[in-house]
Amino acid sequence: MPFRPRPRSAWIRIALPSALLLTLIGCAPVVAIGVRVLYRRVDLPRAQIREDIRYRAGADGGDAAHRLDLYLPTGRDWPLIIFVHGGNWDSGDKNTRVGGADVYANIGRYYASRGIGTAVIDYRLQPGTSWRGQVEDVRAAVHWAADSIAAYGGRSNALFLMGHSAGTHLISHVAFTADTALRRRLRGVIAVSGAALDLVDPLTWKLGEDPVFYERRFRGSDPGDHWRVEASAIPQLMDYAPPFLVMHAGGEKPALKRQSQLLLAALQRHGSPSSLVVVPGQNHSRIVLTLSRPDRTAGPAIEAFVRGNTPPR
Repeated sequence: MPFRPRPRSAWIRIALPSALLLTLIGCAPVVAIGVRVLYRRVDLPRAQIREDIRYRAGADGGDAAHRLDLYLPTGRDWPLIIFVHGGNWDSGDKNTRVGGADVYANIGRYYASRGIGTAVIDYRLQPGTSWRGQVEDVRAAVHWAADSIAAYGGRSNALFLMGHSAGTHLISHVAFTADTALRRRLRGVIAVSGAALDLVDPLTWKLGEDPVFYERRFRGSDPGDHWRVEASAIPQLMDYAPPFLVMHAGGEKPALKRQSQLLLAALQRHGSPSSLVVVPGQNHSRIVLTLSRPDRTAGPAIEAFVRGNTPPR
């Protein structure tokens, strides 16, 4: 979620992928240094990568955004992470590069190299579609994985959703409203630095969030305030939730920490297995670069969560 616009911080936005680290320090030379410090390229044989797979077909499925890249481990019967990028709901794609670093592709290569398949997806961006259309895109990608991943060697009953920022908002909607068939296959959700999880919470606004920013993305033609409930992910948690790993950066701004804490509290009230991991020394954007590092908090925690929730063969 963005800061309320202020003269000294108007350049800060949630996970703006085209300038993932530029948003942190506003200086291109330091961006390159930041990438060098945190980015560690993981190599994967080209034969283990499948690019631009169409996951949604038909009259509404011809959009170029309905594509995913698949990163395959060796062997068979591996679990699959479906990764959904952030970017204010109006920017970003699976091929995003920052300072020459392919940050999302590296996530795919990292987990595949460790025996966990990964699908890095694109989805339509606003204003070309609404947030509801974006949720449906993510849902379609998950159903594609459930129906198709066995043909690539993966396990259709060991699917995990992972999103960052706006991506966490979208995957939470998908997880909380999953149909019976998907519930049997979805083993967990990794919610990294989530935004717009509870747009009704008054303290979030008191902590400095800009309601106009969210109104522009979620209100649509709603003449009242019901959009706040409909667009929020947490109110959709009614009768089902898979295990959740909730994660945020130690340097996250207070309003975004609040959103992750609200998600964790809702899951715990529901009785869903859930835990919180705080990634020290990072902020809302830099945390993305630690998702593909074995020597940082995020990567090992995610790997342990996936392995711990993958059912026996």
